[in-house]
Amino acid sequence: MFEFLALESPYWLTRFVILRLLGLVYFFAFLSLVKQVIPLLGKNGLTPATLYLSQLKKQFKNKTEAVWNVPTIFWFGCSDSLLLFFAWSGVLLSFIVLIGYANVFILLALWIIYLSFVHIGQVWYGYGWESELLETGFVALFLVPLFDPSPFSSFQAPVIVIWLLLWLTFRLHIGSGLIKLRADRCWKQGTCLFYHFETQPIPNPCSPYFHFLPKTLLKIGVWYTHIIQLVVPWFLLIPGWPRVIAGIFLLLFQITLMISGNLSFLNLISIVAIIAAFNDTFLQFVMPDVIIKKAAEAATLQSTAVPYAAWIFAGVVVILSIPVVKNLCSRYQYMNTSFNQFHLVNTYGAFGSVGKVRQELVVKGTTDAKITEKTVWKEYEFIAKPTNVKRKLPIIAPYQPRIDWQIWFAAMQTPFENPWLIHFLWKLLHNDKRALSLIAENPFPKQPPKHVMIDLYRYEFAPLKSTDVWKREYIGTWVGPFDKKRLEPYVRAILGKS
Repeated sequence: MFEFLALESPYWLTRFVILRLLGLVYFFAFLSLVKQVIPLLGKNGLTPATLYLSQLKKQFKNKTEAVWNVPTIFWFGCSDSLLLFFAWSGVLLSFIVLIGYANVFILLALWIIYLSFVHIGQVWYGYGWESELLETGFVALFLVPLFDPSPFSSFQAPVIVIWLLLWLTFRLHIGSGLIKLRADRCWKQGTCLFYHFETQPIPNPCSPYFHFLPKTLLKIGVWYTHIIQLVVPWFLLIPGWPRVIAGIFLLLFQITLMISGNLSFLNLISIVAIIAAFNDTFLQFVMPDVIIKKAAEAATLQSTAVPYAAWIFAGVVVILSIPVVKNLCSRYQYMNTSFNQFHLVNTYGAFGSVGKVRQELVVKGTTDAKITEKTVWKEYEFIAKPTNVKRKLPIIAPYQPRIDWQIWFAAMQTPFENPWLIHFLWKLLHNDKRALSLIAENPFPKQPPKHVMIDLYRYEFAPLKSTDVWKREYIGTWVGPFDKKRLEPYVRAILGKS
């Protein structure tokens, strides 16, 4: 009954699950691009990729040096049509992987395209899960045959690749655990969860219920988090029952995080690597019989080819892990950092610091040509971020509305640190359709506003029995008000126009 606790076991089912989940993550990542890439990175986007690349090019002697240091296919063309073509190509290829077909060429194409977008993504693509997807996606290249894309080919998953995924999972959780102990006292005091569920970027419908749990339970949750991230990962290094049990605890932890908030595809891509903790004998308990039978048939036809490439790449990972390990051991640990331009081995971390107060930017406009005390300001409603205190919290992960995430960071910064938001206000003054596609509701459907501004509020969860979701308190004006004439010089400076 407990054969799954054996030290050695094949990984046909393991590979099957990893690749399907990887396809799902890629699918949502590229779907996000299809819907948002033009308003964010297009020629007339908030942060045009063409402008970014032209500025970046000045730092290099020639194009070859530029391509090597910032590897992206968009050095050779960055039109809106090309951006959309590659975004849709990613959606199609990821769907092919999701339904069961993958080989080296398909996975390599997905990796190259996504790497290319990350390198032009600027502020919108600075999150740790982008690097995690790229690292996981590249390791997965060694799980599949060169040509045969069938779900159960004769190519057996090399055990060394399983170890590479376990090493990724180890770094992810250890890095997250260490940064918590080093960056914010509330993690040592056991109080961080008093605030986290309320102040996280995009809460979901379950977040208030977590927030209002008894403080004793929330403190226990903090210590449980420390155990999961700092103790449990070590058992991944021990084959057999310690690894399986560690995988179960890590999997349940990621599922809990998914239930408690909208964290993009962070938890889902983390689960992809965690699956490497489970061998086929264990997965037989949860997989459908038809898939188990297919895996058994493939095992009888397994290839005898020696996976030299996987071992060579493992050697590369060892070398690239040196600065990562040094970072983990450093008092001045960096979170979510890539030490190479290909994002092959990275350092991770999440919520090293937890905000104690939720500050929220509320974008407003008016059609009044002259602002007076009687001016009526209407608020723009975003897809997921809080604005209307009565609006229900969304379930939107693993999809990521990137402007909603970025405006959460902007509320803790200054307007000068967020030129994209000034540009966004300019778009609102013109009722720009592409910019408006990034938000949920335009209060000025017939004619654009004459003035726009951004106010700063403090938001708190309303009591669970309240008809409101939030209660808020006005803090002050963050920036504005602006009309076209006043805002134009700032926008021209942002876009590098004289």
